[in-house]
Amino acid sequence: MHAYLDFEAALAELEGKIAELKAIAGPEAAVSITEEIKALEKKAAKILADLYQNLTPWQKAQVARHPDRPHTVDYIKELITDYTPMAGDRKFAEDNAIIGGLGRFRGEAVAVIGQEKGNDTQSRLKHNFGMARPEGYRKAVRLMETADRFGLPVITLIDTAGAYPGIDAEERGQAEAIARSTDCCLGLGVPLISVIIGEGGSGGAIAIATANAVLMLEHSIYSVISPEGAASILWRDAARAKDAASAMRITAQDLKKLGIIDDIIAEPLGGAHRGREQVLQAADEAIARSLRAFAAMPADALRMQRRDKFLAIGRDL
Repeated sequence: MHAYLDFEAALAELEGKIAELKAIAGPEAAVSITEEIKALEKKAAKILADLYQNLTPWQKAQVARHPDRPHTVDYIKELITDYTPMAGDRKFAEDNAIIGGLGRFRGEAVAVIGQEKGNDTQSRLKHNFGMARPEGYRKAVRLMETADRFGLPVITLIDTAGAYPGIDAEERGQAEAIARSTDCCLGLGVPLISVIIGEGGSGGAIAIATANAVLMLEHSIYSVISPEGAASILWRDAARAKDAASAMRITAQDLKKLGIIDDIIAEPLGGAHRGREQVLQAADEAIARSLRAFAAMPADALRMQRRDKFLAIGRDL
């Protein structure tokens, strides 16, 4: 059974009825209800299609945060073979909010880095809900520098509400760590491909997403601040997150028009959580296309392309 979002209430009720009917429609049932079940399934499919055809920005934010959406660990497990994780920043500690290591993508050696939110209470606490401390970004720099040294392309997977804003993180230089990670991205002499798989929030996301190509899942979001945070600042009311989401243009479709991202990866009807294998395959193909596009480019050209790409954002608006 799916975890339903609030705007899916009608769908949840209908699919619940379908599940109940299927439970009593065994071979020993006195009356066949197969046709009734088929009719309800057809109706449910139409409701699902209608809902996801015209999602509002706030509804997309809810889908991007869906607890069953594939996470970084799922992408690594499916797309990366011979994966060897690397831990620690060699300065202070290990940060489980950012995971990464070396492996093979379609047989080619790569480095992969991503934010991991966790999928249950225990793993969410372990990974700090995907909100990295300074040592997480310093670990990312360590991984990127290793990849650069050995000529390995870098794939980053973005899924965070933002960097951890705690006092301990600030004491250890959170802003400086984010800035150095962003600078490291810009200086890489190997292809860097970033995929926003869920939520891309603020500097916590851009620190590992200053890439040659930024890809984004269809129902992901990418913004300088969360809708709730923006609403709290603009209207002093987090309940106006819906209004903030619409004003901020956080969807993949808006960001593609603005030139902030390069490509949109289609999701199955109903979101990535309803078709995990499909979305993982789509991501695999999109990453492969992007890596091919930059494979033959010299190091200086890769750096210049990244520089020009980000300097061009907003110039034509």
